Formats: sequence, C-alpha cells, structure tokens
Amino acid sequence: MAEQLGELTRTHTCGALRPADVGANVVLLGWVHRVRDLGGLLFVDIRDREGITQVVFDKDDETLMAKGKRLRSEYVVGVEGRVRRRSAETVNPKLETGEVEALVRRLTILNEAKTPPFPVADETPVSEDVRLKYRYLDLRRPRLQNNIILRHRVSAAIRKYFDANGFLEIETPILTKSTPEGARDYLVPSRVHPGEFFALPQSPQLFKQILMIAGMDRYVQICKCFRDEDLRADRQPEFTQVDVEMSFARPETIYGVIEPLMRDIFAVVGRAIETPFPRMSYADAIAKYGSDKPDLRPGMEIQDLRELFRESSFRVFRDIVANAGTVRGFVIPKASHYSRSEVDGIVDMAKQQLGATGLVWARRMDDGAVTSSVMKAMGEDAVRQMLDATSTGPGSLIFIAAGEPDSTSKLLGQLRLILAKKDGLLRPDDYLFTWVVDFPLLEWDAEEKRYASMHHPFTAPHDADLDKMGIDPGHARAKAYDLVLNGSEIGGGSIRIHDASLQSRIFSLLNISEEEAKLRFGFFLEALEYGTPPHGGIALGLDRIVAILSNESSIREVIAFPKTATATDLMSDAPSPVDAKQLRELHIQLREQKS
Repeated sequence: MAEQLGELTRTHTCGALRPADVGANVVLLGWVHRVRDLGGLLFVDIRDREGITQVVFDKDDETLMAKGKRLRSEYVVGVEGRVRRRSAETVNPKLETGEVEALVRRLTILNEAKTPPFPVADETPVSEDVRLKYRYLDLRRPRLQNNIILRHRVSAAIRKYFDANGFLEIETPILTKSTPEGARDYLVPSRVHPGEFFALPQSPQLFKQILMIAGMDRYVQICKCFRDEDLRADRQPEFTQVDVEMSFARPETIYGVIEPLMRDIFAVVGRAIETPFPRMSYADAIAKYGSDKPDLRPGMEIQDLRELFRESSFRVFRDIVANAGTVRGFVIPKASHYSRSEVDGIVDMAKQQLGATGLVWARRMDDGAVTSSVMKAMGEDAVRQMLDATSTGPGSLIFIAAGEPDSTSKLLGQLRLILAKKDGLLRPDDYLFTWVVDFPLLEWDAEEKRYASMHHPFTAPHDADLDKMGIDPGHARAKAYDLVLNGSEIGGGSIRIHDASLQSRIFSLLNISEEEAKLRFGFFLEALEYGTPPHGGIALGLDRIVAILSNESSIREVIAFPKTATATDLMSDAPSPVDAKQLRELHIQLREQKS
C-alpha cells in the first residue's frame, strides 16, 4: 500500500548535498536507484533528475531497517535523515554528492514499482523498440535526462537572445491550408465542413511572410512542424524548428543575427566558437566536398586534376577530359598505416557500395618511393608528377575518379567521409560551421519534365540573374543559404520574393497555372499586393542542433517522445483505429485495400 506525501516537503534535490551540509536535517524525494544490503548496514542510492545521494539505514533501528529492506529498484520514496561525511575510503568521486551521505531517520514508501523491463540505473544496451515502448523509464536514465535538460537550456538561450534583439515570438496556426510542395502533408478532416481538410504545417512559411507584410518586422517562433515523409536518423514526422523572419533583410543581415545566436547556444555547453563563419558557394561545395552540406573537419578537399590528364599517357582519363568530363581526387595526408591489400579493399568497397567504376589510387611511401594501381598505364614519372602536383607527400595516399563532374565529386565525397570516420578524423568536439550560398534557384525534374524549386517557390533569385529568368532559368542563382555544421544542415533560409509579379513568374516557371496558384496560395498572393517589404529568414533545426551538442547520432535521443522509423509511437500505440462514430462525424468511410 502506497503511503501519502502528507506534509513531507523536499529540502534538497538528490544532487545538492555537499560537505557544507554535514549535520543538517534533510528530506529527499525521488526514486530508488540501487540497493546494497551488507547485513548490518543497508545502503540505498536515491535519484532524481539532479543527481544521486546515498542514504544509510543503521541496524540499531530494527523497524526502520526492516522497512528499508523492502525497497527495490524504482520505488518512489521520501527519506528524512541527517547528513554526515563519508569516511575517506568510501568517498565516491564519480558523484557530486560522493563526499556525504544521509543517515535515515524516517522512510516513506510513496509507491512501489514493478521490475523494469531493462535496468534504469545504468546504460545497459536495450533495443530501441523496448526503449520507445517504455519511454517513461528510458527518460529516467541519466543520459536522456541530460539531453532533455540540455534541450531546455538551449531553448532558453534562444528565447533570451531573440528577445534581446527585438524579435517578437508569435504563434502561427497548427490547423492550416494544404499547400503541398515537396513532402506530403498530414491532413486533418473537418467535421463542420464535410469533405474538406486542414493540414498540419510543414513550416510556418507563408504565415511568417504575412507577419512581415503585417509590419511585425522581426519574428521568431520555436515551433512544431509536420512532414509525412520517409524517416532517417535526422528526420521525424513531427520536428521542432527555430523559425525566424526579418523585414528589410539581406543575406548579410541574416548571417549577422544567426552567428551570434550560435555563439550563445554553444556557450551553453561551455564551447567558444569562432565568428564570422566562412561562406562557400554551392558549386564549390559540390566540387570540393561532393556535398551541399560539407563536413570540413577532415580537410582532404577534392582537387580538380583535369589539366594533369589533358595530355596524359593514361588514355582512359585523357579521353574523359576530352569529352567534357572531369578527373578529381583527394589526398589522405597520413596513410602509412594502410597496407596495399587494405587500399585495394577500399576500392572494392567503393565499387560495391558507392558504384565507383573507375576509382584508382596512387601513393608516396615513407621512403619517397611511389606506387599506383595504374603504374603500368601511366608510368612512374607521370605518377610522381601527379603526386607532386597534388601535394601528396611521403606517407600520403590519393584516390582519383573520373567522369561527369557532379557525380564524380559526390562519389569522392562519400568515400572521403567513410575514410575520415575510419581514421577518427570526424571528432565530435570540433565544431566547424560554414554558410553554403548561391544555390541554384531551380532544378530540372526529369520525371515530371518541369522545373522544381531547389528550396521553395518563395525564394528570390539573385538580382544579377533576373535577366536569366526568361531565357536560361536553370542557371539562375537563388538568394538562399544553408548553415552547415560538421556535415549536417542545421538551418536553411532565403531572401523571399516580395513582388507579386515576380512571384507569378516563378509559379509559371514551376508549371503552376494561374488558377492553381490562386487555389493554393491565393490568400498569400493577395497579401503581397498590399505593400510588402523586402524580407528574409531562416529555419534552424532545434533537434539536430541539440543532437550535435549532446554527441548523439539520432535526433530521437534528444526528443522526449519520438516516433520509430515507421512513424509509430510504441508507447501510446499511435496511430491506431478510431471507432465508427468518430468516422461518421467526420464524414469518412474506409475502403478495404485491394491486395
């Protein structure tokens, strides 16, 4: 039978007691973390979110000792006792409270607990499905508690920063209009408007732009967004972003606001970061790193080697260059530890996993000798000249690929990261930011035979590229920018289109008819005609930022109640069927799927 809390009032958290508290009478409230029964003495660790305190039951009080022996893992208890210093040999340096303990004078068992399906007291590996089904137990474990506390502290720092810089936190609707562009919407049927649906927002994009039209000048919101898309480690059907919009903004205005924000966020974990962040064009990011979210930590930039092979005796690469292809490669500066068989194994792996068909390598040994997988085809002198030209010094190794420029760089970019991870070059405590800028405004969708927005259709083109809109839209650049950290896109934004006629031109390029544009975006297009200031913004992924700060590979580890990879909630068993009455009220009839 559970006892009542009554007048029992906590005096200290379980992480608060120190030697200065010796002699004090205290009340601790929390969960039983561990029990150690030594016969004459009973030691119990009491835990709350702030830490752990050891309490001691003495054999001289037989009744109290007998009650203490009933305790099991995860019982909820109240303990009254006197703080005393531990003996020198029993001090626990792993605990902040490890120099003291509390001698129990009274024990209140507030609730018992079934045996948990996995140990809460340690980080014993547990299958993710079990962890998510019993998320309330998983959240008691120190690692996840620390992640959730960190998330709170980051959110508090964000709000403090934006408030100090004149931003208004404004909530935008959760039930809104479906304007599908990219990922699928989550739809919500309307009971009072039969056959019509709300959508959960993929982002507050149109509303935050309308707030600029409304004269709010600087807006921010830490908001939930929803996308019905396939999941990965850094994706969830519902996620949280820091949404920002500013009137009269240029890209530099955005950078000037976000970089100091990042400084304040990383100060939460005691890390100083350097500003301003470097900037890199989309074209350079693809060419040098094979990705529009480059990880700068390992170095090893991809080099353009076309000129080395334009007149080369190595006919395969010479012919590729002659036919407007490229030859590119990257150097691993310290590669002496790779044996010949390991290097050949890397090439085989790249062929099987990455589709590399023409990958070759060359190296300079520690003693200066050179060797290559194409030594016979190129000749030693040509291999040595190539190594000299690419600064492939003693103990270094270069991988080279040839073909279509973008696909060649993307292949090498993937291989670069695989080898950097293998060699421990992706250090989680190195934080290297960069802005990727000058994205293409549009990309060609070969399947649908039309242009699609690389970001979204409200992104403004570069002023210098406005004349390309009618004659060469595929080469127009966007006033778009992504903030990249350690190979992860943690934010993306753009300067928006504030002119109604230009917005109509973009819709036309996207093959969106005037009628369709009015149906999907009519309220917004009308708003543009009432004096819209130039404006721009960015959305930062809060889940991704906190995952990086806590050195987690998945954002599920920093979200209190995440979904699985199949978009289900194992704890609450959602999604789930609803009863026939609810469906009738919503004017919905389910049809059986044909096999």
